[in-house]
Amino acid sequence: MESLLTLLSPLQLIAVGGTALAAALLRAFTGFGFAMIAVPVFSLLLMPNEAVVLAATLTIAVSSTSYKEWWGKFPVDQFTPMILGSLAGTAVGVYLLSGMSRSEFQLWIGVSVIVATLATALVRPSNKVSVPKSVTAGTGIASGLMNGAFAIPGPPVVVYAMAVITDPGAARAFLMAFFFASNILAVVMFTVADMVTATPLLLLLLAFPMSFIGDQLGHRAFHRFGGSTYRPVALVVALVLGGWNTYAGLQ
Repeated sequence: MESLLTLLSPLQLIAVGGTALAAALLRAFTGFGFAMIAVPVFSLLLMPNEAVVLAATLTIAVSSTSYKEWWGKFPVDQFTPMILGSLAGTAVGVYLLSGMSRSEFQLWIGVSVIVATLATALVRPSNKVSVPKSVTAGTGIASGLMNGAFAIPGPPVVVYAMAVITDPGAARAFLMAFFFASNILAVVMFTVADMVTATPLLLLLLAFPMSFIGDQLGHRAFHRFGGSTYRPVALVVALVLGGWNTYAGLQ
Protein backbone atom coordinates (compact mmCIF):
# COMPACT_ATOMS: atom_id res chain seq x y z
CA MET A 1 0.00 0.00 0.00
CA GLU A 2 2.89 2.38 0.72
CA SER A 3 4.12 1.83 -2.85
CA LEU A 4 0.67 2.67 -4.21
CA LEU A 5 0.45 5.81 -2.07
CA THR A 6 3.69 7.05 -3.60
CA LEU A 7 2.08 6.82 -7.06
CA LEU A 8 -1.28 8.47 -6.42
CA SER A 9 -3.12 10.23 -3.60
CA PRO A 10 -5.77 8.30 -1.58
CA LEU A 11 -8.57 10.02 -3.51
CA GLN A 12 -6.94 9.13 -6.82
CA LEU A 13 -6.57 5.50 -5.72
CA ILE A 14 -10.26 5.48 -4.81
CA ALA A 15 -11.02 6.88 -8.27
CA VAL A 16 -9.02 4.07 -9.91
CA GLY A 17 -10.78 1.38 -7.86
CA GLY A 18 -14.24 2.87 -8.37
CA THR A 19 -13.67 3.23 -12.09
CA ALA A 20 -12.49 -0.38 -12.33
CA LEU A 21 -15.66 -1.56 -10.57
CA ALA A 22 -18.01 0.53 -12.72
CA ALA A 23 -16.27 -0.38 -15.98
CA ALA A 24 -16.30 -4.10 -15.19
CA LEU A 25 -19.98 -3.97 -14.26
CA LEU A 26 -20.85 -2.29 -17.56
CA ARG A 27 -18.70 -4.75 -19.54
CA ALA A 28 -20.31 -7.78 -17.88
CA PHE A 29 -23.80 -6.44 -18.49
CA THR A 30 -23.35 -5.32 -22.09
CA GLY A 31 -20.26 -7.10 -23.43
CA PHE A 32 -18.52 -3.78 -24.04
CA GLY A 33 -17.69 -0.48 -22.39
CA PHE A 34 -14.79 -1.35 -20.08
CA ALA A 35 -12.16 0.64 -21.95
CA MET A 36 -14.59 3.43 -22.91
CA ILE A 37 -15.18 4.04 -19.20
CA ALA A 38 -11.75 3.15 -17.78
CA VAL A 39 -9.27 4.73 -20.18
CA PRO A 40 -10.73 8.27 -20.13
CA VAL A 41 -10.58 8.29 -16.30
CA PHE A 42 -7.19 6.59 -16.08
CA SER A 43 -5.77 9.07 -18.60
CA LEU A 44 -6.62 11.92 -16.25
CA LEU A 45 -4.51 10.32 -13.50
CA LEU A 46 -1.71 8.50 -15.35
CA MET A 47 0.61 8.87 -18.30
CA PRO A 48 -0.79 7.58 -21.64
CA ASN A 49 1.24 4.35 -21.65
CA GLU A 50 0.31 3.65 -18.01
CA ALA A 51 -3.41 4.26 -18.66
CA VAL A 52 -3.58 1.90 -21.64
CA VAL A 53 -1.53 -0.87 -20.00
CA LEU A 54 -3.68 -0.79 -16.86
CA ALA A 55 -6.92 -0.91 -18.87
CA ALA A 56 -5.70 -3.74 -21.10
CA THR A 57 -4.36 -5.92 -18.27
CA LEU A 58 -7.54 -5.43 -16.25
CA THR A 59 -9.65 -6.51 -19.24
CA ILE A 60 -7.56 -9.67 -19.66
CA ALA A 61 -7.72 -10.51 -15.96
CA VAL A 62 -11.47 -10.02 -15.65
CA SER A 63 -12.22 -11.81 -18.93
CA SER A 64 -10.18 -14.81 -17.77
CA THR A 65 -12.24 -15.21 -14.60
CA SER A 66 -15.55 -15.14 -16.49
CA TYR A 67 -14.71 -17.10 -19.65
CA LYS A 68 -17.80 -19.31 -19.23
CA GLU A 69 -19.93 -16.28 -20.11
CA TRP A 70 -18.52 -16.06 -23.64
CA TRP A 71 -16.53 -19.18 -24.56
CA GLY A 72 -18.26 -21.15 -27.32
CA LYS A 73 -21.17 -18.70 -27.56
CA PHE A 74 -20.00 -16.42 -30.38
CA PRO A 75 -19.82 -16.80 -34.20
CA VAL A 76 -16.27 -18.00 -34.93
CA ASP A 77 -16.55 -17.32 -38.67
CA GLN A 78 -16.80 -13.59 -37.94
CA PHE A 79 -14.31 -13.64 -35.07
CA THR A 80 -11.32 -15.01 -37.01
CA PRO A 81 -11.00 -12.40 -39.80
CA MET A 82 -11.69 -9.62 -37.32
CA ILE A 83 -8.94 -10.62 -34.90
CA LEU A 84 -6.47 -11.00 -37.79
CA GLY A 85 -7.32 -7.48 -38.91
CA SER A 86 -6.90 -6.28 -35.34
CA LEU A 87 -3.39 -7.72 -35.23
CA ALA A 88 -2.28 -5.47 -38.09
CA GLY A 89 -4.10 -2.42 -36.78
CA THR A 90 -2.77 -2.75 -33.24
CA ALA A 91 0.84 -2.64 -34.41
CA VAL A 92 0.23 0.68 -36.16
CA GLY A 93 -1.73 2.01 -33.18
CA VAL A 94 1.12 1.28 -30.74
CA TYR A 95 3.46 3.23 -32.99
CA LEU A 96 1.08 6.20 -32.95
CA LEU A 97 0.76 6.07 -29.16
CA SER A 98 4.51 6.25 -28.68
CA GLY A 99 4.59 9.71 -30.26
CA MET A 100 1.67 11.29 -28.37
CA SER A 101 1.85 13.77 -25.54
CA ARG A 102 -0.57 13.47 -22.60
CA SER A 103 -2.77 16.34 -23.86
CA GLU A 104 -2.88 14.90 -27.39
CA PHE A 105 -3.78 11.50 -25.96
CA GLN A 106 -6.64 12.95 -23.90
CA LEU A 107 -7.94 14.97 -26.85
CA TRP A 108 -7.99 12.03 -29.25
CA ILE A 109 -9.48 9.78 -26.57
CA GLY A 110 -12.28 12.27 -26.03
CA VAL A 111 -13.04 12.80 -29.70
CA SER A 112 -12.92 9.06 -30.45
CA VAL A 113 -15.28 8.19 -27.60
CA ILE A 114 -17.76 10.92 -28.57
CA VAL A 115 -17.84 9.85 -32.23
CA ALA A 116 -18.11 6.17 -31.31
CA THR A 117 -20.87 6.85 -28.79
CA LEU A 118 -22.95 8.78 -31.30
CA ALA A 119 -22.41 6.08 -33.95
CA THR A 120 -23.40 3.36 -31.49
CA ALA A 121 -26.54 5.27 -30.52
CA LEU A 122 -27.68 5.36 -34.15
CA VAL A 123 -27.11 1.67 -34.93
CA ARG A 124 -29.73 -1.01 -34.42
CA PRO A 125 -29.41 -4.73 -35.21
CA SER A 126 -30.68 -5.78 -38.63
CA ASN A 127 -31.71 -9.14 -40.01
CA LYS A 128 -28.49 -9.26 -42.01
CA VAL A 129 -26.31 -11.89 -40.34
CA SER A 130 -23.75 -12.42 -43.11
CA VAL A 131 -21.29 -9.77 -44.27
CA PRO A 132 -18.21 -9.94 -46.54
CA LYS A 133 -15.03 -11.01 -44.78
CA SER A 134 -13.36 -7.87 -46.09
CA VAL A 135 -15.80 -5.76 -44.04
CA THR A 136 -15.19 -7.90 -40.96
CA ALA A 137 -11.41 -7.68 -41.38
CA GLY A 138 -11.61 -3.94 -42.03
CA THR A 139 -13.55 -3.52 -38.80
CA GLY A 140 -10.80 -5.47 -37.04
CA ILE A 141 -8.12 -3.16 -38.48
CA ALA A 142 -9.99 -0.05 -37.32
CA SER A 143 -10.45 -1.62 -33.90
CA GLY A 144 -6.75 -2.53 -33.76
CA LEU A 145 -5.73 1.06 -34.49
CA MET A 146 -7.79 2.27 -31.55
CA ASN A 147 -6.59 -0.64 -29.44
CA GLY A 148 -2.91 0.10 -29.98
CA ALA A 149 -3.23 3.86 -29.67
CA PHE A 150 -5.81 4.16 -26.89
CA ALA A 151 -6.53 0.62 -25.55
CA ILE A 152 -10.13 1.22 -26.66
CA PRO A 153 -10.77 -1.46 -29.29
CA GLY A 154 -14.50 -1.36 -28.80
CA PRO A 155 -16.17 1.33 -30.94
CA PRO A 156 -15.83 -0.21 -34.44
CA VAL A 157 -16.57 -3.72 -33.14
CA VAL A 158 -19.55 -2.59 -31.06
CA VAL A 159 -21.11 -0.90 -34.08
CA TYR A 160 -20.43 -4.05 -36.14
CA ALA A 161 -21.94 -6.37 -33.51
CA MET A 162 -25.03 -4.21 -33.06
CA ALA A 163 -25.58 -3.99 -36.81
CA VAL A 164 -24.89 -7.63 -37.69
CA ILE A 165 -25.51 -9.94 -34.70
CA THR A 166 -29.20 -9.82 -33.83
CA ASP A 167 -29.17 -12.06 -30.76
CA PRO A 168 -28.14 -10.00 -27.67
CA GLY A 169 -26.50 -13.00 -25.97
CA ALA A 170 -24.40 -13.88 -29.01
CA ALA A 171 -23.42 -10.25 -29.57
CA ARG A 172 -22.39 -9.91 -25.92
CA ALA A 173 -20.30 -13.11 -26.10
CA PHE A 174 -18.70 -12.01 -29.39
CA LEU A 175 -17.64 -8.68 -27.90
CA MET A 176 -16.25 -10.28 -24.74
CA ALA A 177 -14.23 -12.82 -26.73
CA PHE A 178 -12.89 -10.23 -29.14
CA PHE A 179 -11.84 -7.79 -26.42
CA PHE A 180 -10.10 -10.56 -24.49
CA ALA A 181 -8.05 -11.55 -27.55
CA SER A 182 -7.39 -8.00 -28.76
CA ASN A 183 -6.13 -6.88 -25.36
CA ILE A 184 -3.71 -9.81 -25.24
CA LEU A 185 -2.36 -8.61 -28.59
CA ALA A 186 -2.10 -5.06 -27.24
CA VAL A 187 -0.21 -6.05 -24.09
CA VAL A 188 2.25 -8.14 -26.11
CA MET A 189 2.93 -5.18 -28.40
CA PHE A 190 3.12 -2.72 -25.50
CA THR A 191 5.76 -5.01 -23.97
CA VAL A 192 7.74 -5.24 -27.21
CA ALA A 193 7.61 -1.43 -27.46
CA ASP A 194 8.96 -1.18 -23.89
CA MET A 195 5.87 0.68 -22.68
CA VAL A 196 5.04 -1.55 -19.70
CA THR A 197 6.21 -0.08 -16.39
CA ALA A 198 5.77 -0.95 -12.72
CA THR A 199 3.05 1.66 -12.12
CA PRO A 200 0.12 0.01 -13.96
CA LEU A 201 1.13 -3.41 -12.62
CA LEU A 202 1.04 -2.13 -9.04
CA LEU A 203 -2.32 -0.45 -9.68
CA LEU A 204 -3.57 -3.74 -11.13
CA LEU A 205 -3.25 -5.25 -7.64
CA LEU A 206 -5.66 -2.60 -6.33
CA ALA A 207 -8.01 -2.47 -9.29
CA PHE A 208 -8.51 -6.16 -10.04
CA PRO A 209 -10.52 -7.04 -6.88
CA MET A 210 -12.83 -4.11 -7.63
CA SER A 211 -13.14 -5.22 -11.26
CA PHE A 212 -13.97 -8.75 -10.13
CA ILE A 213 -16.78 -7.47 -7.90
CA GLY A 214 -18.17 -5.32 -10.71
CA ASP A 215 -17.91 -8.24 -13.12
CA GLN A 216 -19.96 -10.51 -10.86
CA LEU A 217 -22.62 -7.84 -10.34
CA GLY A 218 -22.84 -7.20 -14.08
CA HIS A 219 -23.29 -10.87 -14.96
CA ARG A 220 -26.06 -11.22 -12.39
CA ALA A 221 -27.78 -8.12 -13.76
CA PHE A 222 -27.60 -9.42 -17.35
CA HIS A 223 -29.09 -12.80 -16.49
CA ARG A 224 -31.82 -11.18 -14.42
CA PHE A 225 -32.80 -8.23 -16.60
CA GLY A 226 -31.41 -9.04 -20.05
CA GLY A 227 -29.40 -6.79 -22.32
CA SER A 228 -32.06 -4.33 -23.50
CA THR A 229 -31.89 -1.75 -20.70
CA TYR A 230 -28.22 -0.81 -20.77
CA ARG A 231 -27.99 1.42 -23.86
CA PRO A 232 -29.17 4.79 -22.50
CA VAL A 233 -27.00 4.67 -19.38
CA ALA A 234 -23.92 3.32 -21.17
CA LEU A 235 -24.13 5.88 -23.96
CA VAL A 236 -24.68 8.86 -21.65
CA VAL A 237 -21.77 7.87 -19.40
CA ALA A 238 -19.45 7.36 -22.37
CA LEU A 239 -20.50 10.69 -23.90
CA VAL A 240 -19.83 12.58 -20.67
CA LEU A 241 -16.38 10.99 -20.29
CA GLY A 242 -15.55 11.72 -23.91
CA GLY A 243 -16.46 15.37 -23.41
CA TRP A 244 -14.45 15.48 -20.18
CA ASN A 245 -11.30 14.21 -21.88
CA THR A 246 -11.74 16.46 -24.90
CA TYR A 247 -11.92 19.46 -22.57
CA ALA A 248 -8.85 18.29 -20.64
CA GLY A 249 -6.89 17.76 -23.86
CA LEU A 250 -7.64 21.30 -25.04
CA GLN A 251 -6.34 22.93 -21.86
